[in-house]
Amino acid sequence: MDSRAANSGSGDARSPTSDLNMALHECMAALDLFLNNKFSDALASLQAKTKDSMYHALTYATILEMQAMMTFDPQDILNAGNTMKEAQATCQKFRKKSTVADSINNLVHRQSLEHFTEEEIHAEICYAECLLQRAALTFLQDENMVSFIKGGIKVRNSYQTYRELDSLIQSPHYVKGENHLHFEGGVKLGVGAFNLTLSMFPARILKLLEFVGFSGNKEHGLLQLQEGASSYSFRSVLCTMLLLCYHTFMTFVLGTGKGNVEEAERLLKPYLARYPKGAIFLFFAGRIETLKGNIDAAVNRYEECCEAQQYWKQFHHMCYWELMWCFTYKRQWKMAFFYADLLSKENTWSKATYIYMKAAYLSMFGPDDCSPFGDSEVELFRIVPSLKLKIAGKSLPTEKFAIRKARRYLSSNPIPLPVPPLEMMYIWNGYAVIGKCPNLTEGMLETLIEAEEALARSSATELLADDRCVIKLLKGLCLKHLGKILEAEDHFNYIYLNEKKIKYDHYLIPNALLELAILYLDQDRREEAIKLLERAKQNYKNYSMETRTHFRIQAALHQAKSAPENGMHSGASAVS
Repeated sequence: MDSRAANSGSGDARSPTSDLNMALHECMAALDLFLNNKFSDALASLQAKTKDSMYHALTYATILEMQAMMTFDPQDILNAGNTMKEAQATCQKFRKKSTVADSINNLVHRQSLEHFTEEEIHAEICYAECLLQRAALTFLQDENMVSFIKGGIKVRNSYQTYRELDSLIQSPHYVKGENHLHFEGGVKLGVGAFNLTLSMFPARILKLLEFVGFSGNKEHGLLQLQEGASSYSFRSVLCTMLLLCYHTFMTFVLGTGKGNVEEAERLLKPYLARYPKGAIFLFFAGRIETLKGNIDAAVNRYEECCEAQQYWKQFHHMCYWELMWCFTYKRQWKMAFFYADLLSKENTWSKATYIYMKAAYLSMFGPDDCSPFGDSEVELFRIVPSLKLKIAGKSLPTEKFAIRKARRYLSSNPIPLPVPPLEMMYIWNGYAVIGKCPNLTEGMLETLIEAEEALARSSATELLADDRCVIKLLKGLCLKHLGKILEAEDHFNYIYLNEKKIKYDHYLIPNALLELAILYLDQDRREEAIKLLERAKQNYKNYSMETRTHFRIQAALHQAKSAPENGMHSGASAVS
């Protein structure tokens, strides 16, 4: 790197290096305000310099992005995307200027980053981070990644920049600038995020991405993020949050539920100590308690999180969603209904999903239970299809699933769904959560047996095979977690053997194969598991929640083809 990078701070109070020092100091102070629930103060402290400082622009946009990531609110997503685009334009001003001759030379010889000043190097990392975060917003809008790939050139530029900056750090000619730790933290965040995310992609998308120079290594990604989280830098908290999201959400929603909850707890502990009322950290504390099977403790954490701040109301909705599932796990249908109702009235992410869940919980009420607001289960199901929402031209996968399931209520004499909240619980991998709690799993199995008996007593319909197979899948999961392996295997096989009888719920077959494969993996029957996973991946398409199933298949294949883990490298979070 140019010697100006190391020495430009001497003797000049307004040199680029001193400006960089001041910007990083001010931005870390703003992040501190944000983590202390002082959201408007954090944004106000940054706003004046967003057109003149790359770090102020990036931090301002990052806070809005975190808000969008936590709330899933369409307006928040739009605002964050626009602000990140503006931040990218600010970062562009500080990047090394290239002449036409330079551009041609770079194509032939590749641009040498060693001749950049420290400010120009930081501009590259900030610019790449803007592109990366814009890609993350796309992922939030479109789970099947189509638009993510369509915007491939942006993603590719970001990916390539991170690779080159990572090479620069390893170079013997690289001279560390005064703010090297912050720069290195940015590289670890980007390299880690790309490797971890790409390693999770379904094989069909991965092939397409690798064709244009992309590849991902899960272990390398986790290690980079752990190192970034454990060093004291501007990006430490972002590395930590990404790891927390991965271990507590992504491994469950898009994986097989094999998240490292102990690692998440270690990462969170120092932040909870420093920010005991920090809403974001209380939320993750609640999620960790849920995953440990401590549902009552989780409920307390989520309630504490809601009480901690009133400014950012949408953040309460994340807690309401988790509380809805906590009471579902406990089979407290009225409380679960209460939170679904709150979400349907206050949150705009997916009215269709929330109304579907309200109707689903009503369907579980006993004959003597009164509907809290006089709502009719059938009427609620009937309005679900009319509430379809499109974000960035795409319908939400969960919403599509809810609409498909609710359509059976449009007839004048509808056939009721047998256990709709327990089926949706599977879509969000809730059985992997309650599996750690035998009493909750046994209670859920009891409810499923009752539903199965009720189905056997009712007159046969064209949907009988579908409804039987839904219950078989969910019972199989409960039996597996209770250690009744042969019974679980029989339940999963039943679905596969009755494939031809299923009329609408075609998602059941690949998911039954997936669950049977995971069961085999737990017994170290790897070859059999891989065959089932390949069959699930290759032989079925155009079914509900297909992309999410492919993400889970990919996670199971990764587990099948990896050597048994001897425990992850643990890095404690860096909190000053």
